[in-house]
This record gives sequence, structure tokens and C-alpha cells, in this order.
Amino acid sequence: MNLTIVTSNAHKAQEVGAFFGGSLKLSQVSLDIPELRSENIEEIAYAKAQSAFEELKRPLIVDDTGFFIDAFNGFPGPYAAYVLRTVGVNGILKLMEGVTDRNASFVTSIGYADEREVRVFSGTIQGTIATEKRGAAGFGYDPIFLMGNRTLAEMALEEKSRVSHRARALSAFRDWFLVTHLK
Repeated sequence: MNLTIVTSNAHKAQEVGAFFGGSLKLSQVSLDIPELRSENIEEIAYAKAQSAFEELKRPLIVDDTGFFIDAFNGFPGPYAAYVLRTVGVNGILKLMEGVTDRNASFVTSIGYADEREVRVFSGTIQGTIATEKRGAAGFGYDPIFLMGNRTLAEMALEEKSRVSHRARALSAFRDWFLVTHLK
């Protein structure tokens, strides 16, 4: 079956492709769709999937990810992309100077839409914020997000595609999709 991933982020499309490893025929479309302002990642993914399907009229997935820092009451949360563009990873590290509670989490919600329905599948990982950037792989906050003793940017794509927040959301989606669509 063909499935479209709607994203302008080539790194996200690459991660999704690596996750499925050829078991689904994926195509990427960059589409300017409105993004609901909400603190709930699942609501945002649902609205994005619904809007993208209205435009493209084909089975698709969208992704919305939040980055939640405990010491900052969950900031930047669903505004992670905006904060990354404006403050950057170095800005987050600067804000974290002297902060002892370095716990953080990533949440990704995958929104799926077709002519019958819209569904959302989520995945979460817990970690800590490093004191400096580490690793050359990945993108976004990966160089400062530690899982155990390594950042996501220190993991090869294949490993990250097994353990990340996106992988967990995609796994939930895949399990449902295979049962309901590829019988």
C-alpha cells in the first residue's frame, strides 16, 4: 500500500523511511497546512492529519513532536520547533546553566488520515538534558537529549529508529495499520 508522509522536514521523512525499511511504499509531500495552537500534541497531530487529507485526498501520516523540560514546567512543549528556530539548542543549554533538574521528555504523535477516519498514535521517551552538544547524527534537539549515557545524536539512524519517541509512535501506528489495512 502507498502511504504519504506530509512534512517539510527531510530528516523526519528519513527517520520514518528507516523505521518502515521498505515494508510500506512511502512518499514525502511538503504541504503548508495550518497548525492548531494547543498544549496537547495529539490534538495538533489530529488537526494536521485532517487538514492534510482534505487537501491531498489520499492516505497519509503527519507528525507533531513536543520537547518537554521538567525544570521549565514543560517548556518548550508543543512549541519546540519555534524555540529551536529562535533560541536554538545553544539557547536551551544557556537557559539550563545552573539547573540541577535536567529531566526532559520527547512526545511524538503520528496522525493518520484516510477517507474513513483520522487516528492518532503517540510515543514518549524520558531522558535528561546534556550540559553540552554531543554527536553528529540526528537533528533538532538530538545533540542535547540524553537517553542513558548517550545523546540521540550519538546514535546511528537505525538505532534511533528503534528507540526514539517517533519510533514508539510509529510502532503503535504500524501495529494498528497492519491489522486493519494489510489483512
